[in-house]
Amino acid sequence: MTIKTIPFDMASELASEEAVAEYLRQVFADGDSDEIVRAFGHVARARGMAQLAKEAGLGRENLYNALKPGAKPRFDTILRVCRALGVNLEPHVTVRGA
Repeated sequence: MTIKTIPFDMASELASEEAVAEYLRQVFADGDSDEIVRAFGHVARARGMAQLAKEAGLGRENLYNALKPGAKPRFDTILRVCRALGVNLEPHVTVRGA
């Protein structure tokens, strides 16, 4: 007997604002920059890449390239994506040794 599997698509799990917020919280808590970029890509696909690109003031192809695995987008691009998604990055600043 053969088991048929289907690929997992994280974007399909991000149907609510709460799911997006919790997903991003977890990814930021882990602190892996590649995973953070990948997570924004999942959220962008869940919300609609073309519309998000327009709201962020980016070309659709540029947004795809900025959020693909292995990409190293500029911080400015990430901030534009955050604003377009309505994501607030609230800093909790601590300084080691202070």
